[in-house]
Amino acid sequence: MTYSTARDVPETVPVFPLSGALLLPGGQMPLNIFEPRYLEMIDAALRGDRVIGMIQPKFSGDTGKPEKPNLCAVGCLGRIASFAETGDGRYIVSLQGICRFRIAEELNGRLPFRQCRITPFVSDLDDGHEAECVDREELLRVFRAYLDANELEADWDSVKRAGNETLVNALCMMSPYGPAEKQALLEAPDLKSRAETLIALTEMALARDKDDSGRMLQ
Repeated sequence: MTYSTARDVPETVPVFPLSGALLLPGGQMPLNIFEPRYLEMIDAALRGDRVIGMIQPKFSGDTGKPEKPNLCAVGCLGRIASFAETGDGRYIVSLQGICRFRIAEELNGRLPFRQCRITPFVSDLDDGHEAECVDREELLRVFRAYLDANELEADWDSVKRAGNETLVNALCMMSPYGPAEKQALLEAPDLKSRAETLIALTEMALARDKDDSGRMLQ
């Protein structure tokens, strides 16, 4: 399925509220589904267009009730790219990010899962038009500094082969930040801004680590 215009995107989607989860256009997100209502959500999506909306519960202000939290305004659509059942009743699902969306209205219905009417971010459907604006050198410098500070390794051959859009979105999705930071990355207006936000968050994290270790900040 190709998503190139707003007409290709469903107007109403089931939504999966998950704190700290970040799906971005073009990204891959694995999900381990075990709650009955979300098993039904996946069943319904597989019978239809295979699309669900990943979104975070609100993390500040009026967060709503624990059993039905209020939702952030912006999430990301994902298409079920792979699906498998386990012997203990779980679903193992992989989502392929399509585009961000803004909730227009949550629908009231009798289904066990939540559904929303949405407005897609049409600019996300235009592949690669912002990639050349990313400061790749600065992004990789900060990424390397984070790896060094945390004694981690990376597959640098894969990093070198990745295009700017793939690289930025993959690094954002795997970043170890909290719900507020993940939402800021999601809502960045364009790829350049998302990269700059990730760089700023990482530099702040590195500065905090230096401060906590008792070393003098530069």
